[in-house]
Amino acid sequence: MVKNKSISLVIPLIALLFLVGCSGQGEPIPTTEIPAAIIPLESPSPAAEDEDGEMEQTETVTAEDKGEEEMMTEEKEILANIISVDVTGSPNQYQFNVAISSPDTGCEQYADWWEVLDENGNLIYRRILLHSHVNDQPFTRSGGPVDVDPDTVVIIRAHMNQAGYGGLSVKGTAETEFTIVDLPPDFAPGIEEEPPLPTGCNF
Repeated sequence: MVKNKSISLVIPLIALLFLVGCSGQGEPIPTTEIPAAIIPLESPSPAAEDEDGEMEQTETVTAEDKGEEEMMTEEKEILANIISVDVTGSPNQYQFNVAISSPDTGCEQYADWWEVLDENGNLIYRRILLHSHVNDQPFTRSGGPVDVDPDTVVIIRAHMNQAGYGGLSVKGTAETEFTIVDLPPDFAPGIEEEPPLPTGCNF
């Protein structure tokens, strides 16, 4: 009696499975497309195995990181660099001829002065540049008289109207050659606001 009951339950079950399988025959399986807005731009980097056999996660550079790197590179590229310095004249009234390379584009971005500082960051002389030098690169501008002794060590650097200081600076005396000097970012704080300052840009 139990055996007949089991068979009576199995046969309808087989029939039901057969009908379910047949009902979907020839019907394509619906698919859902992933909206483009949620498709990741970059896949995470796969984990790599180190020398000890342990799994380590490699660093992934995202599009946002690349943008920040590009912005930092652009900031570096808009700084003015001192190319050379030639000193003429006599003690305490020297004439400085300073060559500058700067990415000028017009009055919105240009080198607006070069200056002479002592080793402590005190302003000795500043030569205001009255206009941009878009098609005149690198360019040389003279300034003076500069009141320094022949053996006074001075620093010469240039300034961009928007980016400020940060390009190549040089160090030397009126009697010696000038060489590149690595100035700390916080060198001579407040000098940027000292007069004389530009009153405008001609072109």
